[in-house]
Amino acid sequence: MKKDIQFPKVEGISIAVIRKVNELQHAEWQVVLLNNNSVFLENVIVVSRGYGEIDGVFRQSSVLRHVFERIEPNTNVIIEPIDLAVFVLNNEYWVSYYIGNEIFDKRFTFVPETITEQNLIKIPNLGLMGVLHE
Repeated sequence: MKKDIQFPKVEGISIAVIRKVNELQHAEWQVVLLNNNSVFLENVIVVSRGYGEIDGVFRQSSVLRHVFERIEPNTNVIIEPIDLAVFVLNNEYWVSYYIGNEIFDKRFTFVPETITEQNLIKIPNLGLMGVLHE
């Protein structure tokens, strides 16, 4: 049973929503998983979904699942592109992975209207502007 599994504290893992400017000078947004640990992550699963109310009506995006066999130490991987239209929703990224024989698990939720130009910071290790969730 899941209740019998002990999940150690997640450290050194972050999710960032970054803004890149393409060759046409338009902003493109991407969700990135940062592994700031000195060890690699194995069997990484990221489940993403958006949910919340728009104009009093509950809305929900598709649930997407992403699998990464191995993420090297002190690196990052792009999880998915993200559309401006879903910034008004809760954007949740549930990350599960192994380090050795231990399983780690954490939900990162960007609440509505937190992914904005005003909240952009320079993301360490990427050199890009974005919103960081640790």
